[in-house]
Amino acid sequence: MLAVLWTGSPRAALGHDTALAVYGLCDINPNKIHLVVPKENRIRRSGGEYYVLHHDDLDAEQIGWWEGIPTVAVPTAIDQGIQSGVPSGPLEQAISNARAVGRLTDEQHSRLVRSLEERA
Repeated sequence: MLAVLWTGSPRAALGHDTALAVYGLCDINPNKIHLVVPKENRIRRSGGEYYVLHHDDLDAEQIGWWEGIPTVAVPTAIDQGIQSGVPSGPLEQAISNARAVGRLTDEQHSRLVRSLEERA
């Protein structure tokens, strides 16, 4: 929560590798906390050496919650992983686990599998 608050943005959320880790979808252990902030956000405060900022304008359905902390939704987290170059093994694991626990619809599952295959 401190990382999200540090951004100063009411629309900040945990994302990318960090979201995959907190949801427990795959064996990934990021060494920094990944945060998503709106594209127009420019952070000018110190103390961000443990954070990786990603600028993206997320729609409301792309934001979820993890233990009271704004976190990108599961499909968005997996898609971010695909786009940012997370290795295929953890992403395959995340897609499979998310589908098994009902965090992906059939359509989302198919789209993410296709996106991962196309990336390779």
